[in-house]
Amino acid sequence: VFSVVMNMFYSKLIVPLFNKQTPLEDGSLRTKIEAYAKTVGFTLDKIFIIDGSKRSTKANAYFSGFGSEKRITLFDTLVNDLEEDEIVAVLAHEVGHYKKKHIVFNLFASIITTGFTLWLLSLFVSSPLLSQALGVQETSFHIGLIAFGILYSPISEITGLLMNLLSRKFEYQADNYAKKTFGSAPLISSLKKLSSNSLSNLTPHRAYVFFHYSHPTLLQRIQNLKLK
Repeated sequence: VFSVVMNMFYSKLIVPLFNKQTPLEDGSLRTKIEAYAKTVGFTLDKIFIIDGSKRSTKANAYFSGFGSEKRITLFDTLVNDLEEDEIVAVLAHEVGHYKKKHIVFNLFASIITTGFTLWLLSLFVSSPLLSQALGVQETSFHIGLIAFGILYSPISEITGLLMNLLSRKFEYQADNYAKKTFGSAPLISSLKKLSSNSLSNLTPHRAYVFFHYSHPTLLQRIQNLKLK
């Protein structure tokens, strides 16, 4: 329930505590966004700009919520750094996530992972053996929690690896959706600018990407977008 509520109302209830969100004003950008949304049969009324530049130069855009609470949030850095067609291409990528039901898949994956973690915690937190292993003779919740944190580290590496594999697959699918419904050229140029602004490593080691990257590298995404 907590995961569903957070997904529904995160942008409406949590984000305003830390950032200012303002509706995207009428103009050519909003017109292009609404025109694209109409071509793909996607109802989009709530478009917001967030002051992400107050903490970082990183540019981003994301969807949140379902049904009447569905909204798209654009970082002000994204709007300032990219051309309008490039912004629409980034938006098309995000629409791809929604159309391919990646948000629902990620929500269920998050619920399953959280449930699995709490189940393991219930097994470990009251174990006298774990308390004794840390040099404490009397079992306590606090020591059990510390022991769980130590033992869960290798397990979290495995669950994280699986989630990253799924996430990279979803990113390719969203890129392909944007390529099909809007075009590959503006998305490629936007990815180049975003990578430059965030000082991304263009040639990370393949093993590091496999274990730690939730997104394909820039070069991998460009190669995929250039495929016919």
